[in-house]
Amino acid sequence: MNDQLKSILLKAKLNFAILGAILIIAVLGKASYPELTNTIFVTADQLVSDLYLVFIAITLGAFIPNFKLVVLGAISAFITATILIQVGVFTYLTTSYLFSVLIVTLGFASIANLYRHYREVGL
Repeated sequence: MNDQLKSILLKAKLNFAILGAILIIAVLGKASYPELTNTIFVTADQLVSDLYLVFIAITLGAFIPNFKLVVLGAISAFITATILIQVGVFTYLTTSYLFSVLIVTLGFASIANLYRHYREVGL
């Protein structure tokens, strides 16, 4: 295997893990609870047209050097907002909508971070 390609694969393990997890969630969700999965991914598809979320996710993935902090922050914000929904603070949000935002954010941030590793190696 090419040394440059091996370098990208080693640096981008977390990126591939996130993208693979999104794919696994889609497949397992279709098998176990297709209605909720369709709702989540249709909402995620609509969120992609809201360019501000995509720009924020790309900026997080491309310009924050420690990508683990981006992932930890996004998941922490999701968990905190989900708890606040259950407590009754956010009455206008749903957990499925927040999960859609998490999927879009982590997906685009992972792709942007993967591209940053690609540009660093200079293939």
